[in-house]
Parts: sequence; C-alpha cells; structure tokens
Amino acid sequence: MAGFVGRFEHSVDSKGRVILPARFRDAFARGGFLSSNREGCVALWTPGEFERQMAEMLEGSKSDRDGRNRARVWAADSLDVEVDKQGRMAIPARLREFAQLETDVLIMGAIDRIELWNPAVWEERVRPMEQWFLEDEE
Repeated sequence: MAGFVGRFEHSVDSKGRVILPARFRDAFARGGFLSSNREGCVALWTPGEFERQMAEMLEGSKSDRDGRNRARVWAADSLDVEVDKQGRMAIPARLREFAQLETDVLIMGAIDRIELWNPAVWEERVRPMEQWFLEDEE
C-alpha cells in the first residue's frame, strides 16, 4: 500500500455527511470504519487496517486494565461506514461532536488512515509540529 497522503478542505453538510476526496475513494469501495482518535480527530480506516488495529487493541487488552479500557473506548466509538456514489459518507453525531466537526473539515492523509479534523483544532494541536520540517538538522 502506498499510503494515504494529502490535505483537503471540505464541509460537513446539513445531514452530517462529508465528501471523501476522489483520490481516497477506491480504498473504501467496500466501506471502511470510523473511530475516535486520541488527538481529537476522527480516523477513517480501510477494512484491512481496521482489522490490524483491532488485533493490536485485543493484544493490549490482555495485559492490564488500562489496555482493556482503551480497547473498550476505541471499540465503542468505532463503526462501519459506507461511501455513496457521490463520494459522501455520514459521520455520526457523537463522532462529529467528539472532533468538533461543525462546518469546515480538513481531510488528511495519515499514511495508514485518513483523519478528519476541525481546522481550528488542527491549527492549535498539530500545525505547530510542522515547524519540525522547517528546522535545520544539527
């Protein structure tokens, strides 16, 4: 897999749907999975990558209570999603609220997944890390 890369600006429509950029759609022809992400965004996974994530969560849940709690929260906030013929997918209200997706949304490739961000949250939490790319190596 080449991975998901790129940044796109879209809007959430009145029905809570977002248009998935055309370059990402083929990977989700058979659907995908949405989940909350610790950084405060919504993650969109291919079925295969979601299976891998579930296996990691299951393995982590065997070791301690924190691992079990992480797995519970992640599983409870995850669900399957379909992309319609117009390239739209519905984002459930609880995930939109979690990620503060109200009108504008940044759809970002994150190599093994796609992330949906509130632009203001992105600017506050993640954008400062872009400075890392501009700094000279010592």
